[in-house]
Amino acid sequence: MDDQPGTRAAEAALDEHLEVLAASRAVVVDGVVALTAEILRTVRAGGTVLVAGNGGSAADAGHFVAELVGRYEHDRAAVRAVCLGASTPTLTAVSNDYGYERALAREVEALARPGDLLVAISTSGRSANVLAAADAATAAGCTVVGLTGAGGGELAGRCRTTVEVASSSTPRVQEVHALVLHAVARAVEEQVQADGS
Repeated sequence: MDDQPGTRAAEAALDEHLEVLAASRAVVVDGVVALTAEILRTVRAGGTVLVAGNGGSAADAGHFVAELVGRYEHDRAAVRAVCLGASTPTLTAVSNDYGYERALAREVEALARPGDLLVAISTSGRSANVLAAADAATAAGCTVVGLTGAGGGELAGRCRTTVEVASSSTPRVQEVHALVLHAVARAVEEQVQADGS
């Protein structure tokens, strides 16, 4: 069984994941509390939660927005949330006309209003398009929160609060980001349900 293709890869991935998760435990808990508070503040004020990422983090952004707009586990009022970069025509047109680094920022300029929230996701904290989106959100009067890897990169300095996973491995950071976003979705859902009762 130990010689089966994938055995070593699976065991190594699990070992690394558990190590990173253990090292990030306090950051994850504090981050979930902080992100949940920012989302609830935004929602209760009638604002919009904008979520942006690049590559795999864009997939995480879309997944998170689906759970806010739809549901995580239970029926409740929809949360106003938008995944930036989800429209292929908009993404490609803006990238063509303004450059890829401006693609997400241009959507922020179109959609963001004072009091909205941008959740910026970048495993390195250095994705130029995510950094530009954070700058555009700040200019529009939005709060910016971030999910990054170890050190936070340049993104950390642009955020009110940042969840910095204790790893520089993109796959391991993304795995913990998924856990953080699931926990936030659950916490937001529970509170939205309570607010509606």
